[in-house]
Amino acid sequence: MARFVPRCFLLIFPALLASSAWAQTAAPHVETASSRVAAHTSAVAPLPQQLFGAIPLSTKSEEARKSLELAWDKYENAMYDPAANLARQAAQKDPHSALCYAMVSFAARRGMPDAAALAKAKTLLRRATPDEQLLVRWMTDIQDRNLLPAIASMNDLLKRYPRDKHILYVTGEWLFLEQDNDRARTLLENGLQVDPHFPAALNRLGYLYVDSSNPDPAKAIASLKRYAEVEPASPNPQDSLGEVLREIGDDQGSLEHYHAALQIDPVYISSQYGLGNTRTLMGDFAAARQEYERAIPMAQNPMDELYVKYLKALVFFWEGQPLDGRKELASLAKEAAGKKEPNSRFQIGFAQAMLAADPQSEIEQLKGLSSFLDKPLAGMNESDRGIARAAVLRERARVEAHRGAFQEADHAIAELRSLATDSRDQLVRSYFESASGYVLFAQGDFANAADELAADSHSPLALQQLAAAEQKLGNAAAAEAARTGIMYHRSSEAEWFLATHSAPQSN
Repeated sequence: MARFVPRCFLLIFPALLASSAWAQTAAPHVETASSRVAAHTSAVAPLPQQLFGAIPLSTKSEEARKSLELAWDKYENAMYDPAANLARQAAQKDPHSALCYAMVSFAARRGMPDAAALAKAKTLLRRATPDEQLLVRWMTDIQDRNLLPAIASMNDLLKRYPRDKHILYVTGEWLFLEQDNDRARTLLENGLQVDPHFPAALNRLGYLYVDSSNPDPAKAIASLKRYAEVEPASPNPQDSLGEVLREIGDDQGSLEHYHAALQIDPVYISSQYGLGNTRTLMGDFAAARQEYERAIPMAQNPMDELYVKYLKALVFFWEGQPLDGRKELASLAKEAAGKKEPNSRFQIGFAQAMLAADPQSEIEQLKGLSSFLDKPLAGMNESDRGIARAAVLRERARVEAHRGAFQEADHAIAELRSLATDSRDQLVRSYFESASGYVLFAQGDFANAADELAADSHSPLALQQLAAAEQKLGNAAAAEAARTGIMYHRSSEAEWFLATHSAPQSN
């Protein structure tokens, strides 16, 4: 089957990825406002503020700039709620700064979305400097899933600031989240060329090295250990080591690093529930529940609280009590609905469907989720809603293909095609392709099935089916590579449980 759209969908100017580009522009540096004023003899008007000494800002407030830079730093260190709060402080100091509000929404999208800040950033855009406008447009367009304008803004930013490590990081991180691992790796490694001690790049590369098509766990751990060396007072390096070590199967090392993170910050919630995840995979279910119970009071918002409760509910499935697990998820779904938390409601509902007692029950629940996601939801970004809709359709196609209901599977794929065309989203496109792969496999077209399934390399179920397709084709090395990919997505969540507790389609 021909590809839906070209693999080069996310275009970056080639020159930006060439090593020669780095020698053409001096590295940006952070320069304090006081030193700049001291070097200027006029006291009539303050000099323009610059973000990290590089990007001209519209704000005249030095305090707003400082808070914005602190927010950016927190974001780079995966502290999304503190980043959003600091950006809100910056917006209070300059209520006319589009970038302050854009940063609020940009950070908040990784937790509790802030639609009001997103709208305010767009309203204030005309007040921003030209380069500031590029950054604001990129931040807002990726949240609205306006992908082509977002890519254009990203390319312009990289052309304007090829040696700004902060621009290299946020764009590289976005490409990583969009599953464009090769380009993400290039940008992040270029950030390390600018600053070999750049914590954010060291952290993200640690994940990328095990999440790529050619996993390199030794390189991942080395990058994260270097991250811990340059940020010894932060819990996040230890948390990252705990997570990646769990993914590669070193459970004891995972526990040690999660505990180390909690020694630095006793209420670092991701490390606390991380202990529960690792204990679950170790089969120590009583201890896992205790770890999750300790994490629940650490939650700062309903989404975090519901997420921990969701992880705790999944323990029932791991210990072989699916009836109790389904009851717990059903109760939790009602709680999420009562708290009007759409992101958690989708996550819990999707797990309910995937872990349903039979295919017909799953299809009915998936259709209910599709109805729930059909229109914009308060508290859920449009980008997240689009990806959630695509995930539901992909799962419907998988289940229908597995039971030979090809007409129903084709209906789901047709909806996915339309969604991918409208959104031009790389994640949605990859879901469309893997959904097509499930149908092709069920129809015995293993070569095209493998080609399509390979597009969805972050899905354990797609990788499981890919391994089966490659095995059918006699490609033993490719089948083993797919199985390795599954191993390095090791988690306690619903899809990895399903991939490790069920057989792929056998045709």
